[in-house]
Amino acid sequence: RSVYDDQPNAHQRFMEKLDACIRNHDREIEKMCNFHHQGFVDAITELLKVRADAEKLKVQVTDTNRRLQDAGKEVIAQTEEIIRCRVQQRNITTVVEKLQLCLPVLEMYSKLKEQMNVKRYYSALKTMEQLENLYLPRVSQYRFCQIMIENLPKLREEIKEISMSDLKDFLESIRKHSDRIGETAMKQAQQQKTFSTALQKQNNVNYGRNMHLGRSRILESKNEITLKRTFEEDDEHEEEVLTAQDLVDFSPVYRCLHIYSVLGDGEIFENYYRKQRRKQARLVLQPQSSMHETVEGYRRYFSQIVGFFVVEDHILHVTQGLVTRTYTDELWNMALSKIIAVLRTHSSYCSDPDLVLELKNLIVVFADTLQGYGFPVNRLFDLLFEIRDQYNETLLKKWSGLFRDIFEADNYSPIPVANEEEYKIVISKFPFQDPELDKQSFPKKLPMSQSVPQIYIQVKEFIYASLKFSESLHRSSTEIDDMLRKSTNLLLTRTLSSCLQNLIKKPHIGLTELVQIIINTTHLEQACKYLEDFISNITNISQVTVHTARLYGLSTFKDARHAAEGEIYTKLNQKIDEFIQIADYDWTMSESDGRASGYLMDLINFLRSTFQVFTHLPGKVAQTACMSACQHLSTSLMQMLLDSELKQISMGAIQQFNLDVIQCELFASSEPVPGFQGDTLQLAFIDLRQLLDLFMVWDWSTYLADYGQATSKYLRVNPSTALTLLEKMKDSSKKNNIFAQFRKNDRDKQKLIETVVKQLRSLVNGMSQHT
Repeated sequence: RSVYDDQPNAHQRFMEKLDACIRNHDREIEKMCNFHHQGFVDAITELLKVRADAEKLKVQVTDTNRRLQDAGKEVIAQTEEIIRCRVQQRNITTVVEKLQLCLPVLEMYSKLKEQMNVKRYYSALKTMEQLENLYLPRVSQYRFCQIMIENLPKLREEIKEISMSDLKDFLESIRKHSDRIGETAMKQAQQQKTFSTALQKQNNVNYGRNMHLGRSRILESKNEITLKRTFEEDDEHEEEVLTAQDLVDFSPVYRCLHIYSVLGDGEIFENYYRKQRRKQARLVLQPQSSMHETVEGYRRYFSQIVGFFVVEDHILHVTQGLVTRTYTDELWNMALSKIIAVLRTHSSYCSDPDLVLELKNLIVVFADTLQGYGFPVNRLFDLLFEIRDQYNETLLKKWSGLFRDIFEADNYSPIPVANEEEYKIVISKFPFQDPELDKQSFPKKLPMSQSVPQIYIQVKEFIYASLKFSESLHRSSTEIDDMLRKSTNLLLTRTLSSCLQNLIKKPHIGLTELVQIIINTTHLEQACKYLEDFISNITNISQVTVHTARLYGLSTFKDARHAAEGEIYTKLNQKIDEFIQIADYDWTMSESDGRASGYLMDLINFLRSTFQVFTHLPGKVAQTACMSACQHLSTSLMQMLLDSELKQISMGAIQQFNLDVIQCELFASSEPVPGFQGDTLQLAFIDLRQLLDLFMVWDWSTYLADYGQATSKYLRVNPSTALTLLEKMKDSSKKNNIFAQFRKNDRDKQKLIETVVKQLRSLVNGMSQHT
C-alpha cells in the first residue's frame, strides 16, 4: 500500500528491486544443483542396474504366489469353515446364556398362567411380585418381557375383578343361607339353655318335693320327662348339627381380602364389604307385611338376623381389620333399634295369646343366641315387658270370652251331688268347706252353681298362662310373683268384674239368677286366699314377704254383689210395676167387692215366693230387698190414687183400694223375710194407711185440729195429697149425684166439705209460701 501510495515512481523502483532479488535466488539454486548433480547421476545408474534383477524377482514372486495360491485354497476353505464354526459356537453359547436367564421368567409366567387357571389368585399375585422384582429386570431388553410387563397390570385387574365377583357370590350365598345359619345357631343356643334348665331343676328336686303337690308339680314332672326326651333326641342328632362354616364357604372373602391387601387396596375392599353388608342388613331387617300372622314368619325373620350377625362375628374373629368390634356394635345398635320397632309394630297386630307366647319364646331364644356371641340384648328383654302387657291384654280378652261362655252355660242353680265321688270331684276343682253341709246325707246340693268351680279353674289356668310368659325373662322369683299377682288382679278387677257386671245387666237374668250370682260371688271371694296360696306355691315366694302384692278379688266380688243386689231391687220394682200396670180399678164403683183385687193377690204371692228364694242371701240383703219392694209398692199405690189422669174417685173405689192395702199390711206383718223388728216393714204402708183412714172415717175435724202436731193421728197425710184426693171424690159426687141425698137431708155436712176443701187449700198455700 505504501508502495502504491508513496510516490509516483515508487512502484517502478519496487519492481526493479524485486527482479534483482529473484536473480540472486536463481543463482543460488543453480549453484546448489550443480553441487548435487553427480550424486543424482550415480543414483540413476544404480537404479538401472537393479531394474533387470527386479524383473527376474517379479517373475519368481509371481510364480511362487501362483503356486502358493494353488496350495492354500484348501487351507482357506478349512479356515473359513473353522471361523464359521467358531462364530456358531460363540452364538450358541450366547443363546444358552440368554436362555438360562429367560427360562425362569417363562417358567414363572407359565406358573402364573396355571395359577390363574386353577383360581389360585393369591399365589398368582405372589408370582407376579417375584416376576416384577426378581426375574423380569434381568431380561427387560427382550420384547417378550415387555409384553409380559404390559400384561401384568391387566392380570392384576383381572384377579381383582374375579375375586370381587367371588365376593359378590359369597355375599349372595350368605344372604340365602342366613336363615339356615341363624336357625342352626338358635337351635344350639336353645339346646344349651334347655340343658342348663334341666340341671337347675334337677338340683331343686328335693326342694320341690316340699312344695305344692297339685298341678304345678305334675307339670314340672311332665316338663322333666319332655326335657329328657329332648336331650335324648339331641344326643341322637348331635352329629347332624351344622355350623356356619359347614353351610357357607368363607374362602372367597378370605381370598379377596388377601388379594386386595397384597394389591394395596385393603381399605377399598373393607369399605366395599361393609357397605354391601349394611345394605344386606337393611334387607334382612325389613320384615314381610304378613309376618305377624304366623310364628313361622317371626322365626324366619329372627333366623335371618341371627345368621347375619353370626357371619359377622365369624368374620370378626377370623380376619384382622375387615370387621371390627366397633363396626359390629354400631351395626347391632342400628339393627336392634329397627328390630324393636318392627316387633313393637307387628306384635300389636297379634290377637292370639298363643302366638304372642310363641313370639316371646322366639325373642328369648333370639336374645340368648346373640348374647352368646357378645351382643348386648337388654333392650330386647325390656321390649318383652311391653309385649307381656300386650300378652296379658290378649289373655284378658280370651278369658273374657271364656267367662262369658261359662256364664251363658250356667243354669244358676245349686250343684247337686248324688254321692261321695261327685262331691270329691267338685271339691277337687274348688276349695269349698262347709261343716254343716258335710253332716248332711247324700244326695245334697252345694250352695254355689256350676260356674263357680269353672271360674276358679279358669283363673288358675290364666295364672299358668301368665306364668308361661314370665319364664325365661331372667327375672327373680319375687318379680315373677309380683307380675303374676298384678296380672291376676287385672283379670279379677277388670275382665271378670266386667263380665259379672254385664251378666247382671242382661235382661234374661231374673231374680233367681241374681240371687245365685250373689251366692256365687260370695264363694269366689272366699276362694281368693286359695288363689294367693296357689301363686305363692308356684313361685316359691312366701306371702309374708313385705313387697308381695295382694289380690283385689275381694273388692271385685263385693262390687259385683252390690250390683246384683241393686239389680235385684230394680227387678223387684219392675216386677211390681208390671203387676200395677195390669190393675183394673172401677173408680166409680158404688161399693167394694168385699175382697182384695186379683192383681194384688198375685203380686203378694209372687213376693212371698220370691222372698223364700232369698233365704240363702245375707240377712241384710234380703231385708233391704223386702223393704225396698214394700216401699215401692206403697209409693206405686199412692201414685195410682193421685194420678193426674184420674179425675174422679168414688167412696166404693176407696173402700176397694183399702182392702188391697190391708192385704199389703198383712203381707208385711207376716214377716216374709226374717230379721225385722216389730212392725218396721208395715211402716212402708203408713202413708197409705193414714190417708185411707182419714177418708174412710171422714175424720177431718181431728186432722185439721191436730195438723202440725207430733202426736197427730194423721201425721203422715200431706194436705196437698188429701186435697187432691178429696177434689176427685167431690167431682165424682157431682157427676153421679151421690151427694144429692146429703144436700136434702144434711146441708150442713155439705158445707163442711166445702169448708174442709177451703182449709186444705189454705194449708197447701201456707206450705208453698213457707217453702
